Amino acid sequence: MDNSITQHERFMAAVIHLSTFTKYFIPFGNFIFPLLLWICNKDKLSFVDANGKQAINFQISILLYCTILGIIALPITLITGWEFISFTNLWQPNSYELDFNFNHLPNLGISALILGILGLLGVILLLIDILCSIIATLKAKEGDLYKYPISIAFIK
Repeated sequence: MDNSITQHERFMAAVIHLSTFTKYFIPFGNFIFPLLLWICNKDKLSFVDANGKQAINFQISILLYCTILGIIALPITLITGWEFISFTNLWQPNSYELDFNFNHLPNLGISALILGILGLLGVILLLIDILCSIIATLKAKEGDLYKYPISIAFIK
């Protein structure tokens, strides 16, 4: 713990990390509020500047990782849905007969497995986001700079 860091700097840095949770109430609040707090204080308070960069870089990194997961999952979901529609033969009105040709079911299983893994990775990213933001808030309150584990340094 650095004694040269004032209580105000610690508080502002902790609020920046804590403000990333506004995304659960306001769309893109995890970018808007930390960015506003960081921009208002970055020139005056170096500890707040370092923490603001860390918080914003981490939120951008999480968004990038989630976007990549979504880009991978979307075509698999569409292809799986198309295979399921052809399996149930929904195109014929008033006819809900199932086509019991199970030749394409292994593809559905592989797709479901891949989508399950992608969903699990998404949950892991969510947990990392929540836990790391809480840890960063507590560290900032103590006067320590927390380096997020999977963060890409977009803002240096």
